[in-house]
Amino acid sequence: MGYVENLRRLVGKETVILVGALVIAENDEGRILLQERTNPPGSWSFPGGLMELGETAEETAVRETLEETGLHAGGLHLFNVYSGEDTFVIAPNGDPFYCVIVAYTADHLEGTIQPDPNESASVAFLDPSALPETIVDGQQAVMKEYLRSRHSIDT
Repeated sequence: MGYVENLRRLVGKETVILVGALVIAENDEGRILLQERTNPPGSWSFPGGLMELGETAEETAVRETLEETGLHAGGLHLFNVYSGEDTFVIAPNGDPFYCVIVAYTADHLEGTIQPDPNESASVAFLDPSALPETIVDGQQAVMKEYLRSRHSIDT
């Protein structure tokens, strides 16, 4: 049982603060790596997830990207840290939490896309001008800032 599951066993449905990390990466054509989540179905996000005890934020970002996409993210650079009202999430199981999101860009990805079917319905590099409208709530601010900074796309 992981940290979040142990915490939930202790606090039940109380709102908590959790730390997560994600990776923003592009391929050589400038397409952005996103995963279509299995839960909630049809939602899209950057690869990433919640920190486990003893991990650094960078380790979390690399581990989650590998687990969810099969790709190893290298050359991480801090993009930004997000917190507050915009990062409030109610998980599909009804658990409420605020997430402190540590977002990294990756210089390169290694490996072959192999989505974890428990977490990712699909993984794809998507054109920044034609992204799905169903980016998960907690990551919409990240996507907007990244598109403005990298692609001059106003969302």
